[in-house]
Amino acid sequence: MLNNILFSCRVSKELYAPALGGIMLSIGIKLSIDDFALAFKRPLPLSIGFIAQYVIKPALGVLIARAFGMSRLFYAGFVLTSCVAGAQLSSYGSFLSKGDVALSILLTSCTTIASVLITPLLTGLLIGSVVPVDAVAMSKSIMQVVLVPVTLGLVLNTYAKPLVSVLQPMMPFVAMVCTAMCIGSPLAINRSQILSAEGLRLVLPVLTFHAVAFILGYWASKIPVLRQEEEVCRTISLCTGMQSSTLAGLLATQFLGTTQAVPAACSVVAMAIMGLCLASFWGSGARIRDIPSSITPQISPSVEA
Repeated sequence: MLNNILFSCRVSKELYAPALGGIMLSIGIKLSIDDFALAFKRPLPLSIGFIAQYVIKPALGVLIARAFGMSRLFYAGFVLTSCVAGAQLSSYGSFLSKGDVALSILLTSCTTIASVLITPLLTGLLIGSVVPVDAVAMSKSIMQVVLVPVTLGLVLNTYAKPLVSVLQPMMPFVAMVCTAMCIGSPLAINRSQILSAEGLRLVLPVLTFHAVAFILGYWASKIPVLRQEEEVCRTISLCTGMQSSTLAGLLATQFLGTTQAVPAACSVVAMAIMGLCLASFWGSGARIRDIPSSITPQISPSVEA
């Protein structure tokens, strides 16, 4: 039955780029020029988020891959997954966690645009010696599937607001369908490898990577010199632990081979479940902390006497 489900999600490689473009358009259509002006007013939290995503997380990916002795079959794809921008879903997670949604949207947008240069550079530095990486071709690919749709969305939101008001309610559904298309395909194509002993060994490294990324993203914002408000810490944590695994899957398929897209496909499932569970926990944290006091029997003064 699992094979049938995976096969039903299968999408040809040629549809990866349009599908991912639909996801990026859904990000761009929420942006305005004022959002980028806001970045200059909040340089510290944005800088922390950038460092967490493009320094801490790639280093963590390499460390975990080596610590678990990951095979060459998945190593490059796993490290590539740690080098991409934050996921669009982190904005929804920030909303659930009562975090800073505006910061999440801005950070996701900025890191997504920056990925045109940073992701190929990091990939070449970290896995170029393991698998040949064409950084220039990768930059062009990211520009086509990321920068162009985001810019188109920004232009529409700036100069065609009546059209945007019609499109925007549909964009979450479009993003969901496009994500399913991009992730379902590598799962379907490589289902035999995923269900093999080697593929099952990916589960623990992927879960560990995301768990530690959430923790480091949170505590990096708590460093005394950089100490941020709780809402900002939660947001940076979610943006660090939830990355655009869909983009990693596309790039792995195009430049590293379909097998290397398997870690990204597994990652998108793990980061969505873990991230939204963490966000829900934070969102209901006050009630959770109140549970012990609510179940403790209240002793009346007369009894105490």
